[in-house]
Amino acid sequence: MTAQQLKNSILQLAVQGKLVPQDPNDEPASVLLERIRAEKEELIKAKKIKREKNPSVIFRGADNTPYEKIGNTTIPLDVPFDIPDTWEWARISSISTLVTKGTTPRGGNVSYLDSGVGFLRAENVAGLDRLDLSNLNYIDEDTHNGYLKRSILEANDVLITIAGTLGRTAIVHDTDLPLNANQAVAIIRLVDPCAIDLNYLVLTLNAPRIQTILTAQKKITAIPNLTLEIISYCLVPIPPVNEQKRIVSEFQKYVPLFDSYDKKYKALDSLNRSFPGDLKKSILQWAVQGKLVPQDPTDEPAEALLERIRGEKERLVREGKIKKDKHESVIFRRDNSHYEKRGSEKVCIDDELPFEIPDSWSWIRLRSLTTKEIKRGKSPQYAETGSVLVFAQKCNVKAGGINMGLAKYLDATVFTKYPTEECLQNNDIIVNSTGGGTLGRIGIFRDSDRINEYPIVPDSHVTVVRAVELLKENYLYYVMKYYQPLLEKMGEGSTNQTELKPSAIADLFIPIPPLQEQARIVDALHGAVNMCQLL
Repeated sequence: MTAQQLKNSILQLAVQGKLVPQDPNDEPASVLLERIRAEKEELIKAKKIKREKNPSVIFRGADNTPYEKIGNTTIPLDVPFDIPDTWEWARISSISTLVTKGTTPRGGNVSYLDSGVGFLRAENVAGLDRLDLSNLNYIDEDTHNGYLKRSILEANDVLITIAGTLGRTAIVHDTDLPLNANQAVAIIRLVDPCAIDLNYLVLTLNAPRIQTILTAQKKITAIPNLTLEIISYCLVPIPPVNEQKRIVSEFQKYVPLFDSYDKKYKALDSLNRSFPGDLKKSILQWAVQGKLVPQDPTDEPAEALLERIRGEKERLVREGKIKKDKHESVIFRRDNSHYEKRGSEKVCIDDELPFEIPDSWSWIRLRSLTTKEIKRGKSPQYAETGSVLVFAQKCNVKAGGINMGLAKYLDATVFTKYPTEECLQNNDIIVNSTGGGTLGRIGIFRDSDRINEYPIVPDSHVTVVRAVELLKENYLYYVMKYYQPLLEKMGEGSTNQTELKPSAIADLFIPIPPLQEQARIVDALHGAVNMCQLL
């Protein structure tokens, strides 16, 4: 439950008579409303206000059912919710001497001054009893007392926004004056602000059921608005005066708690939303650092696996299936330090390695694990339809999966220039390599991602990593997912043209466990990732 939902629940309890107990010694609200009607009649006789055309009188029948008398017609009243027997329903118009709205000064914004009489707009009506005067416009005295005389505000006026954001309230106090208001603000002036507690009235107007009734009747225009008729006709529940004050006093106890609750709720909500992702990152970190599953001393060391990989790559070079890597490196351990053989040089790389790994593991550059040069695709010539698909950056969706429904078609005549090995193959790892928000995103292409048998080629916005088959399937993908936050920061160039160079990807240090441990890691990660998705 959000802070606003909590506030709404308490407001609704308040206006249904469930927030504080009723006191049988309180004067019933029916007597209070009789006095208000009498006082209003005196004001009419004194010609201080005009009589309503169709005044409303609401009363309880013998069966305790509420009825409304308008003119000579009496009908049962359809009320939005039940209230205690000592309460009564009333229309806003029946407890008010004035329901009107503000006016816009001639000349619009050009009439506003840097100082003078405050001129309220809807944004200054901050909710409940609060006015926000921090961003106030001003008009001159002559306009205030002349053209805008009708909308001069008085102390104890209740305001409600009727255009744009609907239903927000405030109370005008002596210290706020002088003030005027524009046409987006309705003004409610009560017959007797002592008989109807102003703070109770704004609580009522903010109660969810009352707000729903008000806004459900809004006029749909370019800017949705509430009419004065809607405001005047609005039903409000009226408790005895003493109970109104008890309700206001009880609600005020909660007000300082709403902000505290809101901060804690948002912090918890942020934690809940980030927790699955943070947990997944932590699990990936444990996996690539050798902390997710135990090491088995009977496993063949990773160095033996890397020897086989080097032998396999040499065989592919001899058969002309791949080219010899000019930057090929060999990383080895001596006296508990790591060295890299770069041509005839042997360089200690302990300071370059991102973290420590178990003794049975080894380091290797990503380029040394691939059977295809790590590079980006081409900038293709697109076609409306065709028999070849292009894997674009947007196909690499956020969760790391692939959405081939976002692929484009390639002009078939252009495809003849693509070697077969350039087409995507099962288990190819895709790295988004240009742009801002998706830079470094990792996905893995599966044959099951195909939507037909068409060949699929990468475009120039993605880099393809094709690993040797001697690694455990998915192990390298998970390592690359671990590196994704780092890849996101490795882009070069301007904000609009940020690029992740294939050479930067190729130079990544990859931790290699024994093959049997790779299998245990992948199995553990499958379960952990599924758990994170459920979270």
